[in-house]
Amino acid sequence: MARKLRLEFEGATYHVISRGNYRADVFRADATRAAFMKCLGEASDKSGWVVHAWCVMSNHYHLCFTTPRPNLVEGMRWLQATFSNRFNRLRNERGHVFQGRYRAPIVAPEAVGAVCHYIHLNPVRAGVVGMPDLPQSGWSSLPLLLAATRRPRWFSPEAALAHAGGLRDTPRDRRRYVEYLGWLQEDEAGKKALEFDRLSKDWAVGEKDFKKGLLKAHRHLEGARERGDIGPRELSMEFWRERLDLLLAALKKDDRDIAKDPKGEGWKVAVAADMKTATTASNPWLAKALGMGSPFRLSRLVSACHVDPRPFQIHLDQIAKRKV
Repeated sequence: MARKLRLEFEGATYHVISRGNYRADVFRADATRAAFMKCLGEASDKSGWVVHAWCVMSNHYHLCFTTPRPNLVEGMRWLQATFSNRFNRLRNERGHVFQGRYRAPIVAPEAVGAVCHYIHLNPVRAGVVGMPDLPQSGWSSLPLLLAATRRPRWFSPEAALAHAGGLRDTPRDRRRYVEYLGWLQEDEAGKKALEFDRLSKDWAVGEKDFKKGLLKAHRHLEGARERGDIGPRELSMEFWRERLDLLLAALKKDDRDIAKDPKGEGWKVAVAADMKTATTASNPWLAKALGMGSPFRLSRLVSACHVDPRPFQIHLDQIAKRKV
């Protein structure tokens, strides 16, 4: 039986849950959690995700993020594959790191804050850390919610704060948010009102009307595959092409330059490096679009650029100057 399509659209928010293969303690070490967070940051930058909350437990993780572009599947494929490859390479192992398919209930806008509270309290519910130590622990996004100056650009705690009684992103209200979590952890009626027991189990989080609308949209999307209509992959390729055109314009290059210049020309490497940082464009797609020959050659050149950008700096500066 074919898998159902993931529902993807601009501005969709998801509660993603993924477990280690055979429930193994993938994230037991602090260094492994840090490595996963690095991959999450890269995936968010590439995909444009706005991450509202996260929690990395020993054998699974929770994420809540919004996708300004319809790219849940593409971004998650990059995140899990990249982390798995790095994890296996460091441990000199092979095989699957994650168990089966990740879950990704779609979240109604008004329920995003409740999902964030659920995620932030996960380490406490699991008995990994006590509520007094949660604000300083490395298990969830709560410490960065409290430390505004340390936040990565892809992290936005506004939804969590606003849901907890209209709190704002100020030092005083951030402290009040911790107090709110402490109250919520002890208040069974409060957790029941927010439907904590369903936030990671239902296919969607929200009221009946929200779910009915999603079902209608999901039926339309399933039919689109049979009709051959444009789908998420095609939309992603449109986005890649749009950014590539901007980069070429910044460097005053066009298809004629792509055809006549050598495969490893410096400006091509600079463009490929930018595309790999800012998008999820695949090596085969980039190699063909830039006339760079083998995808493996492109990968080696991009890696060299990241290690030592000096040979390509003039082109990178041109791109940065145009604020692409």
